[in-house]
Amino acid sequence: MSDSVKSTKDNWCVLAASLAAGWVGIYVFLWITSQGFYALILPGGLAAIGAGVRPCSSKPVAAVCGLWAVFVGLVAEWKFAPFKADDSFGYFLTHVHQLMPIALILIGIGGAIGFYIPFRSVFRDANKPRTL
Repeated sequence: MSDSVKSTKDNWCVLAASLAAGWVGIYVFLWITSQGFYALILPGGLAAIGAGVRPCSSKPVAAVCGLWAVFVGLVAEWKFAPFKADDSFGYFLTHVHQLMPIALILIGIGGAIGFYIPFRSVFRDANKPRTL
């Protein structure tokens, strides 16, 4: 199999695994909050762990994984504590700046991890010595 075909396949696997693990992260977060703990970093962190199952060879794929990690963090927070004035997701997104600072910090850290895990393999491949 050529390197470009393998690379493309790996990138699709990274995206699919990140997508699935992010959704699982939302439900695990909701279960943990029902136990009395607040682990909002979990949806983005699990999306990142999913993205790490295969080596990623594309910076845009790493960026998409980071954005996905932020999105699942926002969805998890919305499911856990929607605004009382309007419980729609659109209203939540337009008023996300009103969340508690710790929620925004944890969502941001989850997004950073969601970007870094796949990006580190891109960075590692770029620094690998070329052989003839």
